Amino acid sequence: MSSMLAQPLKRPSGLRVLAYLGLFVLGAVVGVAGALVQPAWFPGGLLLALAGEAGLCLGAARATGSRAGAVAPAGGWMVTVILLTASRPEGDFIFGTGASSYLFLLGGMAVAVICATLAPLRQPGGDGVRLGK
Repeated sequence: MSSMLAQPLKRPSGLRVLAYLGLFVLGAVVGVAGALVQPAWFPGGLLLALAGEAGLCLGAARATGSRAGAVAPAGGWMVTVILLTASRPEGDFIFGTGASSYLFLLGGMAVAVICATLAPLRQPGGDGVRLGK
């Protein structure tokens, strides 16, 4: 019986890659929605935006059964929110300078890391006994 570390990595199937791409786009949508909701109702909107991101990341991890399922929407969220923080040449921007914007940025990144850490791992196939026994 070989250990999990000695096994070669398998390429993900096309359907799995398509699912991760969809989760990335869904994470971007949640990032835009959170950016618009969090300043509207300050304490409640911020908590709602962060809870939406956490729900998406944990739900995606559970649906795919891997940490990559949590990382894909977190990556979409992070890329979108960082792009929304940049000001345009016209002077337009989504985020104002305030505590709620910084809490949304830092809190969202912390939620993404926590969700990716708590995501379930795939167990190696085989019988239910300990490896090496």
